[in-house]
Amino acid sequence: MQGRRVLVTGGAGFIGSNLANALAADDEVVVVDDGHLGTPANLEPAVDYREASVLDDDLPTDVDVVYHLAALSSYAMHEDDPTMGARVNVEGFVNVVEQARRDGCETVVYASTSSIYGSRTEPSPEEMPVGVNTGYEASKLARERYAEYFSNHYGLSTAGMRFFSVYQGYGGAEAHKGEYANVIAQFADDVANGRRPELYGDGTQTRDFTHVDDVVRGLVLAADHELDGVYNLGTGEAYSFNTVVELINEELGTDVAPEYVDNPIPESVYVHDTCADAAKMREATGWEPEIGFREGLRRVCSQYV
Repeated sequence: MQGRRVLVTGGAGFIGSNLANALAADDEVVVVDDGHLGTPANLEPAVDYREASVLDDDLPTDVDVVYHLAALSSYAMHEDDPTMGARVNVEGFVNVVEQARRDGCETVVYASTSSIYGSRTEPSPEEMPVGVNTGYEASKLARERYAEYFSNHYGLSTAGMRFFSVYQGYGGAEAHKGEYANVIAQFADDVANGRRPELYGDGTQTRDFTHVDDVVRGLVLAADHELDGVYNLGTGEAYSFNTVVELINEELGTDVAPEYVDNPIPESVYVHDTCADAAKMREATGWEPEIGFREGLRRVCSQYV
C-alpha cells in the first residue's frame, strides 16, 4: 500500500526510525518522539518529526495507520520508576490509540515483547500461556489487553508484534541507545575497540536475534494485511552470548575474550533463553526473515573493518 498518512510513535528511536525512513519512500510519515531514546538525526528529511510525548493531548493522529513503538523499553527503566513505566507504556498506548480512533484511524500496529513467554529454548507459539515477572513485561501485556479491547469494542485492527532480540549495530540508528542497545551492538563495539565484553553469568543464555530490517518488513506487512491479535517476529534460531562473541571475533579477526560478571537482574525474573515460532506471521502475510545471523553480524561489524 502506498500514499497513506502514517504516524510512528517512538519514531526517532532505533526500530522506529528504521520503520519511518522505510515508509517515507511511499507514504507521508509523521513521527512523535520525546527524545528519550531517540534523536531526529536518525530520520530522513522527508519524515515530519514532532517532539512530543505519547501522554500529550492533540497528537497528530489524523492518519491511516498508527505504528505505536514508543516505550520505556528495559527492565531497569521500569524498576527505577514503575509508575512512569506504566504511564508511558500503558497510558501512553491508550492515549494514542484513543485519539487515533476518534480521528477515524482503524489500523494500529504496536510493539509487544517476547519476554512474556519466559525462558524457553524451544520455539514459542503465540497461543502458549504467558506471564509477567517484571514491570516491563506487565506493561507490554497490558498493551495487548487494551488492544484486544479496542479491537472487540470498536472494531479496530490492532496487531501486537512480539519482538524478540532486535539488532542493527552502532553503525545504524541503534547507536543512540548506548547501554540499552542490543548485546550484539555492544559486544561488537567492545571487541572492535579491544575491550572485553561483559557477559552476565556464564554466557550460555540464548536469544533469537532478529535484524531490524526483517522487523521493519514485518511491521509494514502487519499494517498492509490489517492484522488483528498478536504475532511473533523472530527467526526461530537462537544463539548464546558466548557464540556471539566468538563469531564477532571471527568477523573482526580479533581474539578478545569475554569477561563474566554477576547478573544485576535477579535470576528469578531473568529471561535466560528466547526463541520464536513465527508460523502464524508467515501464514498470515508470507513474512520470513531474510537476513541470516552470520550476514547480520557481518553488517554489524562492517563499520569496524
